Amino acid sequence: MATRQSIDRSLGRPAPDRWSSWQAMDSGRLLLLAVSGMLVLASFASLAVTTGRPPVRAAVAFGLFIAFGELLRLALPGGREAAPIAMAGAMAYALLLGLKGVPDPRPHLALEVIAVAAIGMTIGALPHVAAGRPFGLTGMCTRLVTVACVAFIFRPLASERFIYQPSHWWIALLLMIILVLLGWLIETLIGALIRADDVGARFAVAVRDEIRVQWPLGAAVGSSAVITVFAAEAMGLTVLAVFMGPLLVTQIAFRRYAGIRATYLQTVRSLAAVTEVGGYVESGHSRRVARLAVAVGRELGMPEPDLLDLEYAALMHDIGQLSLLDPIPGGATVLVSIDDQNRIAELGAEVIRQAGVLDRVAELVRCQNWPSRGHEPPPPAGSRIIRAANAFDDMVGGSADRDRTVAALERLRMDTATEYDAQVVQALTEVAGRRPASRL
Repeated sequence: MATRQSIDRSLGRPAPDRWSSWQAMDSGRLLLLAVSGMLVLASFASLAVTTGRPPVRAAVAFGLFIAFGELLRLALPGGREAAPIAMAGAMAYALLLGLKGVPDPRPHLALEVIAVAAIGMTIGALPHVAAGRPFGLTGMCTRLVTVACVAFIFRPLASERFIYQPSHWWIALLLMIILVLLGWLIETLIGALIRADDVGARFAVAVRDEIRVQWPLGAAVGSSAVITVFAAEAMGLTVLAVFMGPLLVTQIAFRRYAGIRATYLQTVRSLAAVTEVGGYVESGHSRRVARLAVAVGRELGMPEPDLLDLEYAALMHDIGQLSLLDPIPGGATVLVSIDDQNRIAELGAEVIRQAGVLDRVAELVRCQNWPSRGHEPPPPAGSRIIRAANAFDDMVGGSADRDRTVAALERLRMDTATEYDAQVVQALTEVAGRRPASRL
């Protein structure tokens, strides 16, 4: 009964559309958008009532720098996005002490930093919209809130002028380093919260994944921002052009890494499709098993590198069927003997191992038919997940019928004593039919 109610809840939701995707937005993202909107409104209201001449040349220069960085934002592994050049420019403007050759009768305020960052990000995002790409509102709001937190702490201290004195430079440096680390931590936590809601990952796991992915860029952005602040007092606005080069090089390196990873995934998907084109498995079987396996892995708290290996292995788990003279009816390996299943898995693992860079994936494929208990050595967690996801899809296929889904899960639950891992089957019950999260 519990299984049926769980599946009814997960499969009984309406199909997503534009309006329901806004309704389905998680509360964390809505709160982020609300906070960002209030900060922007407050910043523009402050500009309207503030007396005195603001440092217009500096604001325009840093605003254009931020816009250029937002224009060149890049996609990171896992569907993330980053704008390191824009972030470095915004952080440098928030921490700016002085600028050679620019009249600055008063230090700029925190709300002015927010206004310049918001305008620059918006201008940089407009070409993406014109080209039909996403606006990237969530990422922009995350960066804006991060910069705002740093600016609200640092700008009142900068107004006191005591850290301008040459003898106090180390105080300013120490404070900037602390605030840069704080800003990176805030951005990481916000990104982890949003990602945990988007993909259904545990928050603690999402935090670790974000730290692993974001710390190299965070180090580059933070060091560039601090160096830019001190160099600006001697070089003026030309410092922005000087330090754009190293950031561009760093960004190109990350873009190439993301491109290589995307190429790997596309190659794996193409290889997995061979079994479908050849009629060895049902159309869409490999993709369904991969999606289900990754969802189960997230439910169990697997970190992102292990999820990537799991996705590769699930996509290619049937590649060994190409060695068969006569395809298995429907490609359902549960219909053949365990010896044949192991032989197919061994042949598939050998094919994957020939790539030379996917040994961990090959091991997951090789062990996918081992029972969860009674086998020495025990199968890896990824193999146990693939075994359950593959059996589930062999019984259900692309059907959305609730009775068929419940019957398949009940059958898996009956075999948890030896064949299937009980925790994996429980996680599979939770994620079966779960609606994918919406994104902005």
